[in-house]
Amino acid sequence: MGAARKKAAVEAAEGAPYLGVTSSARGLQWRERLAPQAAKTAAAISQRHNLPELLGRVLASRGVGIDDVAVALDPTIKALMPDPSVLRDMDAAAKRIADAIQKRERIAVFGDYDVDGACSSALMRLFFAHHGIDARIYIPDRLLEGYGPNPQAIDMLARESDLIVTVDCGTTSFETLDAAKPHGTEVIVVDHHQADERLPAVAAVVNPNRQDDLSGLGHLCAAGVVFMLLVGTARELRACDAYTGEIKPPNLLQWLDLVALATVCDVVPLKGLNRAYVTKGLQVMRGRTNTGLKALADASGLAVAPTAYHLGFVLGPRINAGGRIGDAALGARLLSGHDELEAARIAVLLDKLNRERKAIETATLEEANATADRMVEENPDCAVLIVGGDAWHKGVVGLVASRLTERFRLPSCVIAWDEAGRGTASLRSIDGVDIGEAVRAAVAEGILEKGGGHAMAAGLTVKRDRLADLTVFLQARLVARTDAARTAAAFDLDGALTPLSVNDDLLGLIERAGPYGQGNPQPRFAFPAHRVRFAKVVGEAHVRCTIEAGDGSKLNAVAFRAAGQPVGDAILASAGLPLHIAGHLRRDTWNGRNKLELVIEDVADPRRQG
Repeated sequence: MGAARKKAAVEAAEGAPYLGVTSSARGLQWRERLAPQAAKTAAAISQRHNLPELLGRVLASRGVGIDDVAVALDPTIKALMPDPSVLRDMDAAAKRIADAIQKRERIAVFGDYDVDGACSSALMRLFFAHHGIDARIYIPDRLLEGYGPNPQAIDMLARESDLIVTVDCGTTSFETLDAAKPHGTEVIVVDHHQADERLPAVAAVVNPNRQDDLSGLGHLCAAGVVFMLLVGTARELRACDAYTGEIKPPNLLQWLDLVALATVCDVVPLKGLNRAYVTKGLQVMRGRTNTGLKALADASGLAVAPTAYHLGFVLGPRINAGGRIGDAALGARLLSGHDELEAARIAVLLDKLNRERKAIETATLEEANATADRMVEENPDCAVLIVGGDAWHKGVVGLVASRLTERFRLPSCVIAWDEAGRGTASLRSIDGVDIGEAVRAAVAEGILEKGGGHAMAAGLTVKRDRLADLTVFLQARLVARTDAARTAAAFDLDGALTPLSVNDDLLGLIERAGPYGQGNPQPRFAFPAHRVRFAKVVGEAHVRCTIEAGDGSKLNAVAFRAAGQPVGDAILASAGLPLHIAGHLRRDTWNGRNKLELVIEDVADPRRQG
């Protein structure tokens, strides 16, 4: 171990900043992820399970106990899925759907226009199709109808259906869902969004985040809840002897690829059952059995076995593109279809829409950044960025909010105004600031027409004449929380490496504790006092370079979207001087290559640290 790595280990044990970094290029303190009290657990994991020290440290720092290692390294549905009946209203929903199937009722599925909504809708349709029922899928137009059920759509579906199932929406659609009652049509809500005490008066509301649900499954996305509903419904049908004739029980595991896609793209915590969903879903996806996913992978040039990265950054954005700037129903239609020619057509269209979406997002982000820069300059204590534009596209406001939050480390609200003075906004937050709760509070105060969401992401509709009220409300409500969250923010590291230690064996070791994502962070390593060589800006503001250790070993590296940002500027200006460089490792398999590289997330000048 080199001197810098020894220094890092000693500092970590003492609770000091990692490598002495108190303020990096991103303004963060570097910190050892493995808490001192967890070091014994890491050692015990390695010894009892005969695992390398690094893997023991990665597992222990993510809360894995000594007795949980086997499941952590091989998360299975059998081990991690509880009885579906633990979810409130699950039994009532399963019985009602089973009854509808047996009576051959007309069924409609109302879904959201994002990846989770598309996957949830496709899961329902595939399940019904297996039982000989052609369920109708209805996805609202993002621009014309907005998020969630609307009275006109529900009234129309109720006239033509005996049962409506809403997926990834509906928990707060009280009066809207009442539009089905005059037609005698029952409604089941399957959702995961935060809920107040009041719930819609429908046949069942299956939502692990309703306040009286004690299942502990609030981390599931909607598709994860839908899958449990399908398990419960199949069990109900089996109990009714529905599978004694021509129709056999469905192989539910064949649809886990859709659950995995939704789980990653909805950025829910990859813990517990979600890890099983993604791990097993990726295995299913590698078999290319879903006609739509196969076509989408081909259209996007994905020629390798998909990983969680590909779900979140290759396939997901293309499905979302339909809901953002095209036909919102394209994703659900693609994922639930079997016609290869139709699937190929939709996949190519989604790929084209995704390119158009990127161009729209880039232009909007440029304007939003300029406004946010002025806001932060004028008010250094700003608790939430609120920006908007008359010509901004509703379909990209969420993406722009994510970029602002990433750059400024502040909750962000990005609003697209229409000609009538009504703003549609998406919000993104930082760890420790519950933006969904704040939005629901603003609805309760009468400031917003509607709104809701999660701790990290939300949406709202506001009239222009209430924007000032919204700004004052959110600033006052979030200022203390934002300040505390930013003060506590740190850049967690799993250890220090040199290029010489980066090889296929190391990547394979790291991958054993995956998949990684929200709630199970990608292992991140520091490369102490390395020199940057051949730094240049490439593509869409990315910075590529080679990092070199004192022993002459080298590693290719890239900092995404870093040009013009503090990290990119520091890399480009390093002029061969030593830099502490940190990030995560990945396999670069683009165009048939199989290289290992470092994705740079932060850097620090050793000369400016304590």
